[in-house]
Amino acid sequence: MMAGISIWQLVIILGIVVLLFGTKKLRNIGSDLGGAIKGFKGAMKDGEDEAKSIEKKDAETTVNATTQKEETKH
Repeated sequence: MMAGISIWQLVIILGIVVLLFGTKKLRNIGSDLGGAIKGFKGAMKDGEDEAKSIEKKDAETTVNATTQKEETKH
C-alpha cells in the first residue's frame, strides 16, 4: 500500500479516467507525452555533445596558444 490507497481504489480511479477521456484520447496523450520526453532527451544529448565540442576546441586553442608562445621565445 502506498499512502493508504489500495489497489481497488486505483482501479476505480483508472476506470473513471478512461470513462471521462476515452481510450483513444488517453492513447494520444500518452504518445504526445512520449514524443515530448524523447525530444527533451535528444535536446539534452545535443547540448552535452555541443558542450564537449566547445571544451575540445577550447583545449586545442589553449594548446596552440601555448605552442606559439614557446616558439616565439626560442
